[in-house]
Amino acid sequence: MTVLILTCEQDVTADMVVARLDGTGVPVVRLDPADLPGGVALSGEFVHGAFRGHLSAGGRLVTMSGLRSVWVRRPGVPATRVAEPSAWLTEESAQALYGMLRSTGARWMNHPDAARQARHKPWQLHLAQRCGLPVPATLITTFPQAARDFAERFPDLVVKPVSGAHPQEPPRAVPTSRVAPETDFSAVAFGPTLLQRRVAKRADIRLTCVGDRFFAARKAVGQGADPGEPEEVDVRFATSTEPWQPVETPQRVAASVRDYLREAQLAYGAFDFAEDADGIWWFLECNQAGQFGFVEIETEQPIARAVADWLAAPVPDAAPLGGDVSKASVTSE
Repeated sequence: MTVLILTCEQDVTADMVVARLDGTGVPVVRLDPADLPGGVALSGEFVHGAFRGHLSAGGRLVTMSGLRSVWVRRPGVPATRVAEPSAWLTEESAQALYGMLRSTGARWMNHPDAARQARHKPWQLHLAQRCGLPVPATLITTFPQAARDFAERFPDLVVKPVSGAHPQEPPRAVPTSRVAPETDFSAVAFGPTLLQRRVAKRADIRLTCVGDRFFAARKAVGQGADPGEPEEVDVRFATSTEPWQPVETPQRVAASVRDYLREAQLAYGAFDFAEDADGIWWFLECNQAGQFGFVEIETEQPIARAVADWLAAPVPDAAPLGGDVSKASVTSE
């Protein structure tokens, strides 16, 4: 049976997993929904109580019934590469593709419904708290006075986007930055703003979860770094030359993360934590499609192999339509 990978053309993280799958002899079809219709074609037939369908991409044909798993990695928006793109054609193509895939018994990493919910940062913070993970005091508001009051209670704040990357092409990451003491917060009225108490961290933690397999990596904050610089707040823009190193996940954190994944119905999640001077891991966010290549390269943790193993696992005998989302997050590799 075949593994289907939905992602863009330039995705080094997906390349690493494809190489692993090729080494095991498991058939793989990789396509970008942005090429549907055109480079990607589909057909589905619902007749006499039976569903038969297939996908075609890059000269390869795969039947819907022959899908073992679907990895929704970083797919493009359907129908965006056609000669005359339109919102209507995008919706038609998305309904056709994902509707047919939901009609199979394939396992999902991650199911589109779970992935959509998991991207909402306010929901992430609420779920993390409910699962027992420490969460820094946070405010999301369009009321300037609420922001001022929050800053009085927590004078050392950072500001970050609610949604993530800025919607430009290609997407641009918006760094987490410290809030200046003299900020009056009037601009908060023009758009939702996320303010969060800054964690005086001694290290950043990236915990990559693949099913029941956890791969934690730690990057110490550079010695002598000026904590006032925004680059040192956001590890993605840090000037520190400290390497990522493998580290054990504390048992209490692991238990809470398992609860989080189960509640979120995720088979994969990349968690970011800030480790303070007392060794507490403060939850910052969970990216349901986060990168792991940089961690694997520096730590040599076999994350790509773990993803490939999960995708190549046999389909359960009694898989329900659309795959069993709840089991996806607790399947042991």
